[in-house]
Amino acid sequence: MSSELKAIIDDRTSELVTDRSKKEKPKTVRWFILFLIALVTCINYIDRAIISLAAPNIQSDLHIDPALMGIIFSVFGWSYTFSMLFSGYFLDRFGPRKVYTVSLILWSVFTFMVGTAKNISSLITYRIGLGAFESPSIPTNAWCVSEWFPKKERATAVGIYTGTQYIGLAFLTPVFTWIIITFGWNYLFYIAGIIGVLIGFVWYGFYRNPREHKRISQEELIYIKEGGGMIGTEEKHPFSWKRIGQLLKHRQIWGMFIGQFSIQTTLFFFMTWFPSYLIDEKGMTMLKTGIYASIPYIVAILGTLIGGRCSDWMLTRGISTGLARKLPIIVGLLLSCLILGGNYTDSPNIVITFMAIAFFGQGMASTVTGALLADIAPKGMVGLTGSSLYFVANIGGALSPLIVGLIISATHSYAAALTFISVVALIGALAYIFLIGKVQRIEITMKN
Repeated sequence: MSSELKAIIDDRTSELVTDRSKKEKPKTVRWFILFLIALVTCINYIDRAIISLAAPNIQSDLHIDPALMGIIFSVFGWSYTFSMLFSGYFLDRFGPRKVYTVSLILWSVFTFMVGTAKNISSLITYRIGLGAFESPSIPTNAWCVSEWFPKKERATAVGIYTGTQYIGLAFLTPVFTWIIITFGWNYLFYIAGIIGVLIGFVWYGFYRNPREHKRISQEELIYIKEGGGMIGTEEKHPFSWKRIGQLLKHRQIWGMFIGQFSIQTTLFFFMTWFPSYLIDEKGMTMLKTGIYASIPYIVAILGTLIGGRCSDWMLTRGISTGLARKLPIIVGLLLSCLILGGNYTDSPNIVITFMAIAFFGQGMASTVTGALLADIAPKGMVGLTGSSLYFVANIGGALSPLIVGLIISATHSYAAALTFISVVALIGALAYIFLIGKVQRIEITMKN
């Protein structure tokens, strides 16, 4: 082979390798965006849930009984829920980059302030602020996924970022417990607050929608668009009560309202009363609770990943969107009912097994709900649809710790509380089975 011919072949080979790399590289940008979403989600749930680990010490220091502690847990949920009404409006108007930056920094400030609380009134005030500024989180996540991911990848993407909401509590619970024992519960909130502010600046620096992102290629942009991604060019509809009225005429929305209410009821038990349950009901020490309490969170991560991957896998195999989205949610809610098993054993290992199965199911159900929302929300109304859904659904998050606290005060036991959570999960499963119906994007036409 002549040197000339060899040089031509080498040049052509180099061109092919370059062309191939150009085709392969573009598929990485959306996964970096998913990493940002996951990072914010992780600190979001750490900030709202670390009070569950600190609760026994807070109750002791501030002389708070279970009923009042239930109210303190609950005010976050009520603030979070009612602020949803406004978060959708701001999200549709200003977009996820600005809204998430402001809300993240401000909720982190209130997390820090919880550590400074010296009495019940200040503690309640800071929890209200935390709930208000965390309210844009779930609708914003749904918005970002609907922009950046094609339909066949959404459940996997939601599963990954949903899994990160448990990561901090899954792997850092022993560390958080050590901080409480060594330095005091206040420092837990100081550290989390400072980290959250830093992540807020990271989000603002790196997040853009696909049309504005400098690193995205035309190939990836087309891939997202052709796959059903709403890449940031859709018309944004202004808020109006008429649009909400039109939205509420669809049975899919009501089915999701009930189902997500059930999912949040289970979630907020684990985010609030679970460590106290292990200490007060099952007699575990604080250190042992720190170890055992991490297990259900670890299993919940698997639930989110398995639920999302199974849903997308069914879609790629030609299974209908309705079955692919609804089946993992129904199975997850039915598994959540097994939390009731904790009433029938005092064995720590068996108790944690029941709790882990229930939280696995909760994780599975919550993951695919986010993908389902992205599938059915009207174009240009992702923020409004998400905030409406989670406004109703998070009433479950607000009521759950309050009702559990009242039950404990009245019965001096957690048995009836676990029964309540199990029944609500069953109702959610039935809503998905009988109420939602066909899964398709809702079309809303408003006449001038």
